Amino acid sequence: MTQPLTQVEIAQHFFDACKAELKSLKPGNVHVYADGHRMTVEMFENSARAAAPCIAMRGESVGKRIESAVAHSVANVGTNTNLGIMLLCAPLAAAVERATGPLRVDLANVLSELTVDDARATYRAIARANPAGLGTVEAADITVPPEITLRAAMQLARGHDRIANAYATDYADVFDFALPALTTARLSAQTPERAVTTLHMCLLAQFPDTHIARKFGLKAAETVQDEAFRLEPHYLPAVGDESFKALQAYDADLKQRGLNPGTTADFVVATLFAEKLLTANRGVKRVK
Repeated sequence: MTQPLTQVEIAQHFFDACKAELKSLKPGNVHVYADGHRMTVEMFENSARAAAPCIAMRGESVGKRIESAVAHSVANVGTNTNLGIMLLCAPLAAAVERATGPLRVDLANVLSELTVDDARATYRAIARANPAGLGTVEAADITVPPEITLRAAMQLARGHDRIANAYATDYADVFDFALPALTTARLSAQTPERAVTTLHMCLLAQFPDTHIARKFGLKAAETVQDEAFRLEPHYLPAVGDESFKALQAYDADLKQRGLNPGTTADFVVATLFAEKLLTANRGVKRVK
């Protein structure tokens, strides 16, 4: 059995993942090279700092972690900056806390055990965050208190929301695509930040960003996906000096068009958090 990480350790890994994402160029998103969309790096750092202890609350349910993290984040910066990050990272934190087996197995168990109370707490958190372009649906609408589990609600939304799809597939996008892409990028990247930029672009080319799709429609998201795919020579096998300039230009272009691939950024943070948890677990002593 693996020795569980402490609450302080999990919170620090979460905050470090958020910081690593902000230190890396991620076209269309906020980062140290350029703010955007009326948000700043400082806002995201403050949100991450406020949310970290909530995400890592020992023994607490996934729904309560999300609700508390959103409440503290919004209270701290006055707006929603990281709802998607908290939706993705809360189950990972709950899973690593168990330490009964591999992280992916513990995560699958956490997701399978989600309750109606988790759904209600998460719906309240989403309502507080009030993300752009949420809209309404006929079944399990976010404006109505749910009568189904959080996993079931996510399964209903998986066709149009990548985070919901992660809940429905035990984070297949993270474990089967993003983590391998990050590992490969680290082999060639000159710096850790360049590897994260490569990960961001790989995700952007692989999946239509559902934050863009909610605000501007699926066609706009697919257009950005196609643009990212055509930029592959600038980030594979990893971002270099000249290609960095091209990606900075693409960053400016996306922001000029008002296109914010926020879901992609959420998955970057979740992937970095998962990587840190996996690495930390490999480094702890085994106990009987």
